[in-house]
Amino acid sequence: MPKQSNVNYPLIDQPDNNLVTQSGRAVDDITREQIAAGDWTATDVQISPDNLVRQAEVADSVGRNTLADNFRRAAELTAVPEADILRIYNALRPRRSTKAELFALIEELESKWHAPLNAAMVREALAAYEARNCLRDK
Repeated sequence: MPKQSNVNYPLIDQPDNNLVTQSGRAVDDITREQIAAGDWTATDVQISPDNLVRQAEVADSVGRNTLADNFRRAAELTAVPEADILRIYNALRPRRSTKAELFALIEELESKWHAPLNAAMVREALAAYEARNCLRDK
């Protein structure tokens, strides 16, 4: 049974939640009318890395560590453009990448995107794919 959380959840329902979007605008300020009027852009309503880390802390506090790890990896990926996310996703499908291509992806995640948790996940995938013969031949 998960342990009881000391963190009030959901975060959005808490007074003084201080949640902000990717662009830094307060989540509490979002209204449907403003979105319909074009006062908010797509970036204005995207979740921020800080909010995802806070969600991870809530998950950790109730013993949901795998979910917390997923939130932390997602926080790292908020800086990565959608086209690169799709490219990474496709590269991680079985038999889509060579060992060298996955090593290059690991390097990109670490150096370009500063996403060490995601790089570690790709390392794990690479080891699993290698063990199960799921890498693409040259």
